[in-house]
Amino acid sequence: MSRPTGRVLTLLELLQSGGTRTVAELADRLGVEGRTVRRYVDQLIDLGVPVESVRGRYGGYRLAPGYRLPPLMLSDDEALAVLLGLVAGRRAGLTTTEHTASETASAKIRRVLPRHIARRLDTLLEALAFTDQPGEFGTPNAEVLLTIADAVRHHRPVSLRYTDRDGRRSERTLHAYGIVAHAGRWYVTGQDARSGEDRTFRLDRIADARTLPGSFEAPASPSPAQRVLSGFATAGYRHEVILRIHGTVEQIRAHLPASVASVAEQGSAAGEDPATERWLRVELRAERLDWLPPVLAALDRPFVIERPDELRDLVIALADRLSAHARRT
Repeated sequence: MSRPTGRVLTLLELLQSGGTRTVAELADRLGVEGRTVRRYVDQLIDLGVPVESVRGRYGGYRLAPGYRLPPLMLSDDEALAVLLGLVAGRRAGLTTTEHTASETASAKIRRVLPRHIARRLDTLLEALAFTDQPGEFGTPNAEVLLTIADAVRHHRPVSLRYTDRDGRRSERTLHAYGIVAHAGRWYVTGQDARSGEDRTFRLDRIADARTLPGSFEAPASPSPAQRVLSGFATAGYRHEVILRIHGTVEQIRAHLPASVASVAEQGSAAGEDPATERWLRVELRAERLDWLPPVLAALDRPFVIERPDELRDLVIALADRLSAHARRT
């Protein structure tokens, strides 16, 4: 490949990465003068590549919006990164309902990989192990995901057809603040326009979404991720648990994360060092209590169970079993 031809292809790759590139930037990246950049652009246009000229102070060149450039130009490292991302996304369940989309995308990229890179990728995948089982979560419809994302970006209300965990169907209007990926599932969180309450919905349970006229002002805080986690911690379950634990927030969060429990300080002075151990109020809700005694034992901090009494009985029973095991010869 001649040097000018190689520079033209490099220019094409720079434009393909998106945005408007100034003549000065392109000249610097290609190691040529500005007039040479313009000549290279003319060559791309002659080849049918729709390069647009952008005028103004921050003008330059860009590819026409929506143009699909054949062939896809990826370096070996970029192709490997994309393939590993597709593998990880499928494993975690963070894909759309179009399962074949990630598979066909992987196949297309693998087909154009140099043989030695493909062999190294296969070797990596054979050596790669996961500590968890493959995700078998319900995945959202791609069109629903994109529609809600657009509503979030432009602060527009969105109408949802939703089915809850009990199979009840409803239509809702949501002021969506953000989309959150958590533990292998997609969620949208925002304010229910009818009730005025904050709500979080699983995207795989949304059958249809469409944006509505109007707009709303999204709050600056808490963030969508914080809203989802706090919603999990306060969701309605069979048991309401209230504890007082002596320690730091970090010590407690290591065993009871924000998605499980809420932590509130008990009469601490303003500006007190968060690393200082003190009594903290911990609240959580759970369908079952049998997992909590081992967690409290692993936490290894002084604690008081305010309720329920059933949890206190389970902790005492665990302590008796451990004591009996320790006395065995």
